[in-house]
This record gives sequence, structure tokens and C-alpha cells, in this order.
Amino acid sequence: MTWAEVPDLPSPGPGEVTLDVVATAVNRADLLQRQGFYPPPPGESDIIGLECSGRVAVVGPGVEGFAPGDEVCALLAGGGYATRVNVPAGQLLPVPAGVSLVDAAGLPEVACTVYSTVFERAELADGEVFLVHGGASGIGTFAIQAVRALRPAAVIAATAGSAEKLARCRELGANITISYRDEDFVARVREETGGHGADVILDNMGASYLERNVSLLAPDGRLVVIGLQGGIKGTLNLSALLPKRGSVHALSLRNRPAGQKARIVAGVRQHVWPLVAEGRIQPVIDRVLPISDVQAAHRIVEELGHVGKVILNVGG
Repeated sequence: MTWAEVPDLPSPGPGEVTLDVVATAVNRADLLQRQGFYPPPPGESDIIGLECSGRVAVVGPGVEGFAPGDEVCALLAGGGYATRVNVPAGQLLPVPAGVSLVDAAGLPEVACTVYSTVFERAELADGEVFLVHGGASGIGTFAIQAVRALRPAAVIAATAGSAEKLARCRELGANITISYRDEDFVARVREETGGHGADVILDNMGASYLERNVSLLAPDGRLVVIGLQGGIKGTLNLSALLPKRGSVHALSLRNRPAGQKARIVAGVRQHVWPLVAEGRIQPVIDRVLPISDVQAAHRIVEELGHVGKVILNVGG
């Protein structure tokens, strides 16, 4: 990856704004795109970057509610690793009170992913058991806090790979923390829940965890797969799924139509953003690096050497 000059963006189209980017964040999908495995949707920028924060520079025709100079963060289909980006206005969020403009770059992707999967699709209810794999990741740290804030009676279980990361998950609100290196997460969750299992599982592993996740589901349990770090093809045991009336969902955010993204962003703004402004959900930032150190940032995420988000400062 190189930091270089590219042609100027076109003027924002109807319903779009142009942002002067202050910061962006590294997501695991960025690593896949860099490796050639996750191309942008047709018509979107081939520059990496699924979220950013910045200031509104130009407002396109028909945009209401935003004006030049507004400090915002944005959910993107691409283009975040740049000094400017065009984005549909429906994918903008104001920077929450108490959050710096740089730190806000790490919020849109995790907030929209967690809200759309855990609360919309899986409909996690208060008092249910929630398991998140990769509890110390950007998604995991946000999910633990969001569930604790929105479903305070939920039992939260999280897997992670080190004592430090497990401790951080407990600090954020997890009741049960499990080392995926040394423990059987199925056995631990069953033991801790009196054999009940997990009502909702948020999974970033895919194939390698599929069979175990299904076996752990409680009656009417919901497994939501959002990542494929453990492979793309697994065996789905329907005889284990049918008796418990379980369901398996596989969801991505990047390829959704703009209208769906705008609806999710609106839901985040209504239900999640007030909790961030109150400090009940906080951005977990591992470190901030200059955009010129993007190669180092990708290595840190690849090697799982972080807790929360790694931010790239573009022009803050």
C-alpha cells in the first residue's frame, strides 16, 4: 500500500456530501480487500476504507440536515483511506458528545454492524444469553457494551485469546470470558448457564466454528455469522438445528443497498448514539497511527495485536 496523489473526486451527486477526512479506521475487511479477496461493490471507490470521520466540505443537491463545517462520521462502501470522500447523506452520523473527531472514525462500522445483527436481525431480548466471538475486537468491544447498555439483564459471554484481552472484556461488561486457545467455549457456556446454551451468537469465524456454534444454541437460538476468518465452507447439521428451532443468519454490511444502510444508520442514531453521548458506550481505541503508517496498522490487526480499533489519522 502506498499513500499517493489520485484524481480529485467529482462533485457530490444528489443526496451526497463530500467530506474532508480527518481519520479512518482499520477493519478486517480492509485486509481482505488489500489481498484481493473483497472487492468493492460495483460503482464504489476501489480505495480501501469502510468508515471515517471528518468535516462536511460540500453539500450535494437535496441534502438537508448537514452543512459545510459539520463534524461527522460516516459509514462507507469504500474510499476512507483518503483526504476526501463522497458519501450518501443517509450514512452520516454526527460526532457524539464527548467523543473526539479522530476517535469517532472507529464508531460507524461497529455500531451499524452490532445494531443491525444483534438487535435487529437476532432480536436479542433482555435476560437472554449472548455470546460474541472475538470479544476484544472492534466489533466485540462495542457489542459487549451495547448489550450491557440496551439489555442490562442479558448474560454476556465473550471469547478472546489472551489474559489481557479477557480482562478487558470483563471490564466492558462480559459475565463469562473464555480463552479460545485453552478452553472449550461450548462446554464453558453450557456450564455457566446451567445447560441452557446461547440464545444469540455473534460469530466472526464462519466455517471452523459452525458446528460448535449450532450445538451451543439454546432453544429458538439465533446464530449470526459476520466473518469468515475460519473458512467459508462448513457442515451444517440440520438434525441439531431442527429440534431446537434454531436459525443461522449470514450478514454483511458493505453490500447492502443505500436505503438499507440509511435505515440502519437512522436506527443507530436513535437508539445507540444517546448511549455513546452519555458515556455508557465508549469507543475502544487501541492506538492512533498516521495514515503513512498504514502498513504497520494492517500488520497489527493481522497479528491480533490490538484491543478495539486501530485508527489512521489522515489530517486531524
